[in-house]
Amino acid sequence: MAVGITNGNKAQGQIAVSDSSRYLSNSFYQHFSKYDWEKIRERIYNCTIHDVRRAMQHAGRGSEQDFMALVSPAAEACLEPMCQLSSQLTRRRFGNIIQMYLPLYLSNECSNICTYCGFSYTNPMPRITLTEQEVLREAEVIRQMGYNHVLLVSGEENRRVNTSYFERMIRLLRPLFSELMLEVQPLSEAEYRRLKMCGVSTVLVYQETYHEQNYPIYHPRGRKKDFRYRLETPDRIGRSGMHRIGLGVLLGLEDWRVDSFFMAVHLRYLQRHYWQSRYSISFPRLRPAAGCQQFGNPVTDRELVQLICAWRLFDQHVELALSTRESPQFRNHAVRLGITAISAGSRTNPGGYATHPKALEQFEIHDDRSPQQVAEMLKDAGLEPVWKDWDKSFH
Repeated sequence: MAVGITNGNKAQGQIAVSDSSRYLSNSFYQHFSKYDWEKIRERIYNCTIHDVRRAMQHAGRGSEQDFMALVSPAAEACLEPMCQLSSQLTRRRFGNIIQMYLPLYLSNECSNICTYCGFSYTNPMPRITLTEQEVLREAEVIRQMGYNHVLLVSGEENRRVNTSYFERMIRLLRPLFSELMLEVQPLSEAEYRRLKMCGVSTVLVYQETYHEQNYPIYHPRGRKKDFRYRLETPDRIGRSGMHRIGLGVLLGLEDWRVDSFFMAVHLRYLQRHYWQSRYSISFPRLRPAAGCQQFGNPVTDRELVQLICAWRLFDQHVELALSTRESPQFRNHAVRLGITAISAGSRTNPGGYATHPKALEQFEIHDDRSPQQVAEMLKDAGLEPVWKDWDKSFH
């Protein structure tokens, strides 16, 4: 596929980095740098209905060019057949199973300024990092809900909430859950190897946006400001041998069609270079959060449906996760289309289940149904909720 090889995706003098050794000499960044944001955007918006129909013929094994067509405005006219095909591919590959998971927030301490996040450094809020005793109390409540699969989340703070802290909490929780996933600040390859040895099987890292020139607008301070280091994080995770890598962009920051295209390019790169890992895609759509601004690129429900179907038609094997950011009505519909994992009963503040229920949350959830209510919804839809990914004996 021909691409624009320019520096149109680059920000001049974007970041002053004191230690260039933190970058990888061979990573996705070199591949990414060949693409131009504006030229890709133009190609997406110039796709025709013929391009969309041709992409649908490659369903489940799409190319980058196919993905362009599937997320283009032209594909809106084909949304109904895209939904049908997406549902068929998902049932064929994953059966009727929907995996249930829950986030456990360990800390809301953060050294970054992110203009969309309730944990942002400048937000005047009480900062909480859970102790071992508090983590065990949270885990007890989560297990009573029926969960055997938990996602550990924290703000990005490297002094107190660091790899040593994560190791302690993982060793504490490992006997209680079949699978532990992690969504924290970007770490080094060696640190990911340490956490893998402790029992972490999955690491999620969201680029937020692939628009390198605009990235500093949303991340004006902190380690997260380093676009390249964050972009290379999945490479470091893959090199560590992690079982599963999760990707995502924050829908609503930039043009969702272009951002999603770059994530599709990223996925294909990772699949070629780290073929031993599984991959998942999440769809975090901007939600209100205390002290945060909203942005001018909203994603409608219909567009999010198109994006979910585009991902399934692009790759029949990738796992697709949907969180409680979305409304009950939307999630009731989306689980039939291509979603393979769903959270329920979530709290987005540390200690939100038992120890600090009134602590400030990262963002407002939209679906506040209990896990049991969501499980019943899935059963009514002919789907089977599963509360763990695999048995401990597989580790």
